[in-house]
Amino acid sequence: METAVNALKAADAFIWGPPLLILLLGTHLFYTFRLRFVQRYLGTAVKLITKRDDQLNGNVAPFAALAVALASTIGTGNVVGVATAIVLGGPGAVFWCMITGVFGMATKYAESLLAVKFRVKDEKGEVHGGPMYTIARGLKWKWMAVAFCVAGSFAVLGTGNMVQSNAIATVVNDTFGVPGWTVGVAVAVLVGLVIIGGLQSIAKFCTVMVPFMSFIYLAGCIALLIFNRAYLGEAAMVIIRSAFSSEAALGGAIGSGFMLAARYGIARGLFSNEAGMGSEPIVAASSMTRNAVRQGLVSYFGTFCTIIICAMTGIVIVSCCLANPAVVENSQSGILTQACFRQLPYVGKYLLTFAISAFAVTTLLGWFYYGQECLRFLINKPAAMFAYKILYTLVAFLGAVTSLTVAWDFANLSNGLMVIPNVISLLLLNKVVVAETEKYLWSNNLDMNDPDCVGEDKEN
Repeated sequence: METAVNALKAADAFIWGPPLLILLLGTHLFYTFRLRFVQRYLGTAVKLITKRDDQLNGNVAPFAALAVALASTIGTGNVVGVATAIVLGGPGAVFWCMITGVFGMATKYAESLLAVKFRVKDEKGEVHGGPMYTIARGLKWKWMAVAFCVAGSFAVLGTGNMVQSNAIATVVNDTFGVPGWTVGVAVAVLVGLVIIGGLQSIAKFCTVMVPFMSFIYLAGCIALLIFNRAYLGEAAMVIIRSAFSSEAALGGAIGSGFMLAARYGIARGLFSNEAGMGSEPIVAASSMTRNAVRQGLVSYFGTFCTIIICAMTGIVIVSCCLANPAVVENSQSGILTQACFRQLPYVGKYLLTFAISAFAVTTLLGWFYYGQECLRFLINKPAAMFAYKILYTLVAFLGAVTSLTVAWDFANLSNGLMVIPNVISLLLLNKVVVAETEKYLWSNNLDMNDPDCVGEDKEN
């Protein structure tokens, strides 16, 4: 067993080593310049999200699809994960995390566009898509589409399920002393009740929960920034200076140096916004839209939201550490985040407990849909779909009562194996992305209907 665990850790370190990080960041930069900095159309994306259109084709409204995507992306990684980057790479990691997110918006646009372009319609009239359909229909490489789905199926049970329920159980136990098995039962019941209704039920829950939980968390961050307002200017300077400096920051107590800041900031940014991983395009493909470009713009707004949350978390942690240097002594990521929020009198620790729990629950729901679509591509049988719902609910309980060291390594490995086929398809199909962008966005034809992306082609 020890040998197997060490082998898993080695495989995880290899997959998420410099080559994959360079490949991901390189793809972000490639699409940013190939699409003439498509990030500048952020205002257009906001208008599309809020605009009502009764002639759209798909399963769920654009905002609902965005809510499910945000539910799966905005999770513990955006809270505890940023603290991890700061602990290991210094305050400058916050800067590189944000920069990575900005460039990642172009990749998120491209992969969501392709997911809609190559989606299919089943016999019930529902549309399905994602990297597996992009690869199978766009590149005609069924074997690689299968490889993506296999990796996605394992990643769902780890990243999207066990580690999330464990995060809930841990923070609730620390705050209220509730046993892990009690939390596990509650999480499993809640998840089971929501997922039984499929995408429509998940979308309704996330449409309400995502804005609410984000508002509560950001309100807490703003309160902490006001509480430590005397250190905001210094915190911003420390973050910028540490991003490029080789000197230690915050008295050398938390990380230091340009290389560490860039390494951990970029890695956390790539992981937290999921751009290039291929997960979010699965739900983007179900969105009601006139053409693929519209949904690409809506989807990349989600990456922008993760940038805001990561930035707020980062500056809160750095300003709190400057205001209270003793906090730095507790430099483990989870403890550091909790220590910062506990500086907010009376409500701080409860607010963080709610935020982490809400983020984790919605991540559980969003990733369920990703796993369901991956399984559907592999085994499109009603019995398999039902068994998957039961399994997903049971795993949510197990995650709350077990140690997740191995699960984390296995989940990270699966995530990396999702990235590889997805990024390959993105790079090889870049001409399709550019052609669609030129036809609809650069030519001001966003209201034009595209019959090739509304699921008119029957599923093979």
